[in-house]
Amino acid sequence: AVTAAAFGILIGIPVLRLRGDYLAIVTLAFGEIIKNVINVLYVGADANGIHIAMKKADLNLQEGGQVIIEGAKGITGTPKAATFAIGIILVLLTLFIVLNLMNSRSGRAIMAIRDNRIAAESVGINPRNYKLAAMCISAFLAAVGGTFFAQFFKYIDSDTVFPLSVSMIFV
Repeated sequence: AVTAAAFGILIGIPVLRLRGDYLAIVTLAFGEIIKNVINVLYVGADANGIHIAMKKADLNLQEGGQVIIEGAKGITGTPKAATFAIGIILVLLTLFIVLNLMNSRSGRAIMAIRDNRIAAESVGINPRNYKLAAMCISAFLAAVGGTFFAQFFKYIDSDTVFPLSVSMIFV
């Protein structure tokens, strides 16, 4: 979740000026780019260090080397730690975070930016910082939900679980 929050900030920095459909298109494109890069990524380690390649044959590992990430095999064998009780706790925790954010000074600033950016700027609200914070928090909460999803099904694969068409339906 913390890694996703960091990526939320990294994605947010270049796309701060976008709104609406354009922002949705850029975030979908970023997700597809990351998925495709991970699907062809091979990482191995040996005595000489870590090797990264786009094909398994190009890793050039010495004897005793080990492949760490092997392309698009997905993640299998995750422990089934997700239960109904944990799901309810996560929903309540998410509601607690979101409702406290909405009723805080930062939440009111985010809603003011959503309603009228120019008016929010005129009263001294910096839209850049609040938009970055909103992307960071939403990426964090989405990652928590994704982790729960993976632990519930004990398997996750980017091509079969969430293809681009499903993401487009959500948008």
